[in-house]
Amino acid sequence: MNARERAYQAARQGKVPTPPPPPPPTSSSLKMPHTLVIVAALILLVLILSWLVPSGEFQRMEKLLPDGSRLKVPVDGTYHQLTKTYLGLQTLFLSPIKGFLDGAGLISFLLIIGGSFGIFQETGAVEQGIKRLTVHVRRHPWLETLFIPVLMAVFSLAGAVFGMAEELIPLVMIFIALSRALGYDSIVGTAIPFLGAAAGFACAFFNPFTVGVAQGIAGVPIYSGLAYRVCAWVVATGVVIAYVMIYAAKIKKNPELSPVRDIDLARESQASGAGDSWNAKHILALLTFLGALILLVYGVLKHHWYLEPIAALFLGMGILIGLISRMAPSTIAKHFVAGAKDMVGVVFIVACARALLVIANDARIMDTLLLCGSSAIKVLPKAMTAQVMFLLQCGINFFIHSGTSQAALTMPVLAPLSDLVGITRQTCVYSFALSELINPILPTSAVTMGVLGAAKIPWERWAKWFLPLMLILVVLAFLLLVPPTLFFHWGPV
Repeated sequence: MNARERAYQAARQGKVPTPPPPPPPTSSSLKMPHTLVIVAALILLVLILSWLVPSGEFQRMEKLLPDGSRLKVPVDGTYHQLTKTYLGLQTLFLSPIKGFLDGAGLISFLLIIGGSFGIFQETGAVEQGIKRLTVHVRRHPWLETLFIPVLMAVFSLAGAVFGMAEELIPLVMIFIALSRALGYDSIVGTAIPFLGAAAGFACAFFNPFTVGVAQGIAGVPIYSGLAYRVCAWVVATGVVIAYVMIYAAKIKKNPELSPVRDIDLARESQASGAGDSWNAKHILALLTFLGALILLVYGVLKHHWYLEPIAALFLGMGILIGLISRMAPSTIAKHFVAGAKDMVGVVFIVACARALLVIANDARIMDTLLLCGSSAIKVLPKAMTAQVMFLLQCGINFFIHSGTSQAALTMPVLAPLSDLVGITRQTCVYSFALSELINPILPTSAVTMGVLGAAKIPWERWAKWFLPLMLILVVLAFLLLVPPTLFFHWGPV
């Protein structure tokens, strides 16, 4: 800790007048632009691409999925060009508005989550609960040793079994507070639920939103190929856990190495002073939060809840916690608005990210891009086919983040293609699922930006930290696709 930070910490203890928190780390290299600027540049890039790529589409048919729902999927071999659709420069301004409309459900979800946790955090229950839990953990060092690997494994299992993604956003703030209390930083607190679930989601063995849908569309028996998927899940989860643990140990030894050091110091200076002693209101607030989490798991597993019922659950939780804490209705409203305000930047990024897909669809170029990618795969040697399918899926993943939608778009084309190039459809499905490994770095991913918005971590800093791990995971995906391509026939088809 340098002299400025020591002075800052001393000031927080009332010893000297409070100086401003240490400035963010500087670099001699060019400063990264704001995430919103990056996404806006991507909108311009996709608009220019829409002028160059021919318009075209596949014929579509309805397909019944294992859960009884229906999807419109492309029919392989039916691609035909359309009269070229040119979008004007006004699209730069219209597409984000359409993005707001297209992403209304997710945007509402993010604002309500932010508002509800604004109320929850104002009670002081989170701080007091974390303090008591930290004391208990420090009395038993073995608990701290298991803190990261066990929790990340649990989140990975949730991602692998029922596709946990948006559901983890409300938990990020809790894990940040707990991680910082144990001597880590906000990145560790974010990575535990986020990267744990992301590893499980990508290397899933039961995830109905990726594995189930993709196998159903590709004509592969649902949840077949389980043994290899489980082995790959163990390996990928272990790699992600090891990366986070090595980083956490480094930060605990030298906190100044954290890329979010200034943000964490600012969190301390802004920490709520509400409820300085543990009391019944804190216990009731925490029990209400725990009850909401239990209802969340039940609703997702039993009734397939998605954004709307989950948002309603947390809205009710926030109001109930405010009433339990004896806040006046106007006070509850004030803290709700303050919490939702923290999500406004994320909401704009989500809308602009949706604008990319709006442009691609309005210009009718998405099917053309898919056709070009699949045509290129046909000329490759068998040993490289699965890896290139994975890279193609990563490119599509930049535009389409719903696993179900991506499976509906790509599987009808790529599954028959896999028959022609000599790999199994099971391997083709797996190359699609593994593309989810890159989601945590995509500024166009609503889940990624929602998590970072809740964590108050700029995308640029997160991306710089996550990039080495992403490269490791891409190499791992290449390696995981080698055995079913070259060494055994990963069936049943």
